[in-house]
Amino acid sequence: MEKVLIFGHKNPDTDSITSSIVMENLEKKLGNLDAKAYKLGKVNKETEFVLNYFNVEEPETLEKIEENANVILVDHNTFSQSIEKIESANILKVIDHHCISGFETKNPLFYMAEPVGCTQTILYSLYKQNNVDIDKRLAGLMASAIISDTLLFKSPTCTKKDIEVCKELTEIAKIDLESYGMEMLKAGTDLSEFSPEEIISIDSKKIESNGVNIQVAQVNTACIEDVLKMQDKLESAMNNFIKENGINIFMLLITDIVNSNSEAIVLGDKKEIAEKSFGNKIENNRIFLKGVVSRKKQVFPVLMENA
Repeated sequence: MEKVLIFGHKNPDTDSITSSIVMENLEKKLGNLDAKAYKLGKVNKETEFVLNYFNVEEPETLEKIEENANVILVDHNTFSQSIEKIESANILKVIDHHCISGFETKNPLFYMAEPVGCTQTILYSLYKQNNVDIDKRLAGLMASAIISDTLLFKSPTCTKKDIEVCKELTEIAKIDLESYGMEMLKAGTDLSEFSPEEIISIDSKKIESNGVNIQVAQVNTACIEDVLKMQDKLESAMNNFIKENGINIFMLLITDIVNSNSEAIVLGDKKEIAEKSFGNKIENNRIFLKGVVSRKKQVFPVLMENA
């Protein structure tokens, strides 16, 4: 049996990393013993907390793939968010909860997508469909990803199914949903060890719309003002990224996990798109976004619509 590489998107978050691990386990239980989870970048503080809590080793970093490599994509489908030369791979499966963008394959494949808040909610269904047990360790990883992606059910991306699945998983994992969830989310707000360049890349995604290259990075915090103390350095890193990657609008979304609001630093030659999209003025390269916590549902769609 040929080797199968399983991985999520670049600048991986908790869902991307844990979904790769959980998918590897499922594939092996279904007989594909050569399946292996990888990551496409450094894990963030939140994911590090999760892996340490459940005593799970982080996946190896995948630097490159060979032409026609057998791959399974989790938590993404857009080629610009995947590994270089992904278009030459033999994509066997995709498990994802995002819109389909810039995606095509050479061969037929298994594709499972649902409009839910987290990839792990879909993987839970796959485990049930295949009568594969979910142990305490896997349940913890899966619940953590749902908590992360839905911000403890506060995100507009969260669905009833996410909540139901997460509650069942926390029971299997024997963790308290509220206390563990908040501890995990707060672990992800520690930016003390990161450089400005790393901060704008911790969780950053690119999308193109009508010829406009849009980059949106996101960091969570318990205090927006603490992050904004670094604004000058963050802007310098963002401007360098814009020049090196041909970005027209770069938003650094600073999300308050306590009050469920965001403030964004906005740069680029098309930054007026943000004003048009959100109906707010950009002042000092910043725009306040009341009630905005989801890049996928509340930021990318309106930016693309107004690009």
